[in-house]
Amino acid sequence: MATEEGVFKRGDVNLYTKAWTPAGPVTAKLIFVHGFSEHINRYNDFFPKLSEAGIQVFGFDQRGWGRSTTKKAERGLTGPTSVVIADVAAFIEDKLPSAVPVFVMGHSMGGGEVLTLAADPAYGSLVRQVRGWLLDAPFIGFAPEDAPSSAKVFVGRLVGRLLPRQQLKHEIPAEHLSRDPAVVAAVRDDPLCHNTGTLEGMASLLDRTGALSSGAVALGADVKSLFLAHGTADKTCSYDASSRFFEAQPTPDKTHKPYEGAYHQIHADLCKDDFARDIIAWIAARCDNRESVPAESKL
Repeated sequence: MATEEGVFKRGDVNLYTKAWTPAGPVTAKLIFVHGFSEHINRYNDFFPKLSEAGIQVFGFDQRGWGRSTTKKAERGLTGPTSVVIADVAAFIEDKLPSAVPVFVMGHSMGGGEVLTLAADPAYGSLVRQVRGWLLDAPFIGFAPEDAPSSAKVFVGRLVGRLLPRQQLKHEIPAEHLSRDPAVVAAVRDDPLCHNTGTLEGMASLLDRTGALSSGAVALGADVKSLFLAHGTADKTCSYDASSRFFEAQPTPDKTHKPYEGAYHQIHADLCKDDFARDIIAWIAARCDNRESVPAESKL
């Protein structure tokens, strides 16, 4: 396996990228979208497992997060939903067309983003080129333990109209992310897990989540396959909300995989090896027996 870092330009913004490429032939490509207050290098234990199975993984730090920010004033500066989704779409389009099947996966906030994109008719031509969509504990509703007060949300939205770039903290307790003490300690010690959003970014995030949970946004016929993984003990994003969303979707090829007792970051929880095997098997079953191709570098 080889890793390669790069930059994906979006206007005047440079987004940090990283690819995990198999040593042998590539059988599938997976484009990954990370969650709130994290970055793509938090997956350095998970993605190599996929790469060893022939899956080439592409990820990027979203604007406002990770190595795509160089100043504290840029933290959480995501822009509105239109910008967030356009960034994700552009990164996917950059990997198309492809000689092997392409899959898109999102964790937490990133899961909500890929669902928002997949349901948007404006991106229909892109969505039709994606073989499957995978959701890793998507943010479709708050778990009770992490939900902000209604007063905080109301005041934040009100002030956000005047000061959209105003930063605020939304602390996600590290001990709610994984049952592995080493992961909890690593998150606490990671300066790029800064829990900092902006009023505009947080309001847009809540709007996307509300549209998904209410049924205002739903997947259409362009979505071929859907995989939902969620820990039943998730204290950050609601397991029940994602389950209800999944059941309401008309996608004929869909798989719901609960992980009993798991916390929010399934890929970094005690069940991480089972999770990786499940992802690999689900992708492999949808590669239509196509021949693999030599690895290519495209950041």
